[in-house]
Amino acid sequence: MCSGRVDLEFILRAFSNGQDGVFIGGCRLNECNYITHGNYDALSNTYICKKLMEYIGLNPERLRIEFMTGADGNLLAEVTDDFTKEVRALGPLGASEGLDQNSLKFKLEAVRKLIPYLKLVERERLRVPVKSEEAYNDFFENSETNRLFNEIFSDKLAVSQILLLLKEKPLSTSDISEKLGLNPSDVSKHMKRSSMHGLVRYHTDSNCYALV
Repeated sequence: MCSGRVDLEFILRAFSNGQDGVFIGGCRLNECNYITHGNYDALSNTYICKKLMEYIGLNPERLRIEFMTGADGNLLAEVTDDFTKEVRALGPLGASEGLDQNSLKFKLEAVRKLIPYLKLVERERLRVPVKSEEAYNDFFENSETNRLFNEIFSDKLAVSQILLLLKEKPLSTSDISEKLGLNPSDVSKHMKRSSMHGLVRYHTDSNCYALV
């Protein structure tokens, strides 16, 4: 299977299912067997997923991608052994990051619900124009991309988390603020926008928001 078919959903689902690390192996860059150069898509997804992981408090070193040929059996054994040792040293997913299992599951679910949006953003605003490893490294590791990513992702993640909370029961602005550690004014801003989009409604009798 082409590494380009390793979707963000696959990676996040693996972590949601309790895997402590995810390894992706692809063909050497610029040696793709297809005209699509899917290994660059895999590289892009890896960078994006590492940023997502860091954003929700997971160690991005739990995800690794390596490129090699079918003749690199010894190299595959070396890098997978090295990655296995690294993941074992990190410990169980969430434990070394100080996240309990409920918080971890909640955060991963909130991120997974954003995948369709993130795919659209990747095509429109996070697409690297030049296919080279250096170009991808420079693009995803520069401060401007980090600023753009935070700008794009911060509000969307907050709203995704709020909507997950409201699936359980209606909540007030202060309840949401306390549960997510958000500023009440930011919660109000998110709720007004979500209400305009027809996602939530406000109950004046209980002063709570609920899903539509």
